[in-house]
Amino acid sequence: MNSDRNRQWHDWWRGGEVFVWLNATAVAICLVAVVGVILLLLVRGSAHFWPASIIAADYAVRGEPAETVIGQIRDRETVSLEQLTGSGIELASSARQVERILLQVGHREESGEDFRWLVVPWLQQLRYPSKLMLVERREWGNLYGYLRGLGTATEQLSLTADLAETDPAEEELLWRAFQRSIARARAIDARIEALKLDQITDLNYQLEQLRRRQLAAVADNRKAVDKTGLERELAARRSELVRAYEELQNRLEQYYREIGEDSFQVLLSSGEIVTEPVANVIRAYRPNALGFVGRLRVAGNRLWEFLSSQPREANTEGGVFPAIFGTVLMVLLMTVLVTPLGILAAVYLREYATQGLVTRSIRIAVNNLAGVPSIVYGLFGLGFFVYTLGGSIDQLFYSEVLPAPTFGAPGLFWAALTLALLTLPVVIVATEEGLARLPQSLRDASFALGATRLQTVFWVVLPAASPAMMTGMILAVARAAGEVAPLMLVGVVKFAPVLPVDGNFPFLHLERQFMHLGFHIYDVGLQSPNTEAARPLVYATALLLLAVIVALNLTAIRIRNRLREQYKANDL
Repeated sequence: MNSDRNRQWHDWWRGGEVFVWLNATAVAICLVAVVGVILLLLVRGSAHFWPASIIAADYAVRGEPAETVIGQIRDRETVSLEQLTGSGIELASSARQVERILLQVGHREESGEDFRWLVVPWLQQLRYPSKLMLVERREWGNLYGYLRGLGTATEQLSLTADLAETDPAEEELLWRAFQRSIARARAIDARIEALKLDQITDLNYQLEQLRRRQLAAVADNRKAVDKTGLERELAARRSELVRAYEELQNRLEQYYREIGEDSFQVLLSSGEIVTEPVANVIRAYRPNALGFVGRLRVAGNRLWEFLSSQPREANTEGGVFPAIFGTVLMVLLMTVLVTPLGILAAVYLREYATQGLVTRSIRIAVNNLAGVPSIVYGLFGLGFFVYTLGGSIDQLFYSEVLPAPTFGAPGLFWAALTLALLTLPVVIVATEEGLARLPQSLRDASFALGATRLQTVFWVVLPAASPAMMTGMILAVARAAGEVAPLMLVGVVKFAPVLPVDGNFPFLHLERQFMHLGFHIYDVGLQSPNTEAARPLVYATALLLLAVIVALNLTAIRIRNRLREQYKANDL
């Protein structure tokens, strides 16, 4: 019996079936890991958008009078009684484990804290009032409480501080007026943002270009007559731009006066009524009174704001549109730079270079470059691209504004060029492997028909190897989109108010700094002053970065599959 079992085990091992099972197990583990990461990001990230219910409870600390707390539960954990005792909390309980919750209480400009850890045994009379509202503000985070009054240019409404004596009809009338006031303030704010981002930014750019022309005119002493006429022309143009700028500033001040007319009153958990400007409100809603459809609508609005607006509150709130734009633009520019260089290098190594010691040494060097840490590429890009090449460009073309750098400072172009250098080995190796897989008979047939080597390479070999080139580009995009360390040295910043693309010539400003999703995750996760509030944003941004990388890769894969099918059709 044992000999038969040993023989079966020996045959199973020699037949290679054990390796099939090992490979299948490895694939299953990888699949579970990928799905687990995606689910973790999806669940934790969705908490940033979904409107959780607001609780109101009496919190009676041992030996102290009870206080009313209002907020949203953000986390739960179970800790040992010894840990609570060590932190100064004396709890009369026989249980060895005690549950506590992390409550977002808001109004941190007064208390100095946005979150509080509360011990569950000390919570009493937990309730979910339907009239409790959440106010998302541009500054100082969320505000929780009851709406008690509204003051606008056209109407004045107020309710008593006693919730039991409030007329439901008057309360609903006040709530609708509050929503109208918020809509009006947001409309004015949209006009302010359009004025600042479009017209004022355009005028600032024209004034800067005019200043550079004036500096260049001062530095040029060759033609005194022409120089005097040019200075007169520049002075007239500057006066015209300054007048236009003053008109825009007056309009901006008028908008600020209009948006600052409205205010509202909120009853806090402490019983205090505070007055807040409506201009500081992003949105206000009552989560406890919302059904599933209402919560889904609020989550959709918050998701759209996350994708389409700029960050605020030290990047812990608001949107990430500049980071999305900067990430995609940098990856596309990197792809444009690395693809022709990688393909030309691979074609030379495979089709033209003599296959000897020197060529083998070059291949070994290329393979070793793929393992160099990315921060080393960042240091090289800072020292060579930024300071050497960028400084030389400034000396040749922008000497009139020195010592203020133009290309001699970190920017979009240097970041894309650094990542192109980082991903160049990947493109070279993938393209050369694709060229090596092509049969020699394909080249011989082209030569037999009278084609030159150049014609054979560009009209026969490269089209046939295009799927391998696209594979190299896909791998390059996947690596470059997630890199952070080199970008911190060559162009990425915490906040860039102006995008690298606008309506001013040359439209694509390669010298500007930009935002990046990977650096945004690092900054919010590790450098944020309010880590508890930023935690859901980190997961949401990580999920978004993963989606951007997948979208870029799927686009490249679709192009590769189309090229592959086209090449097969040509063979037929």
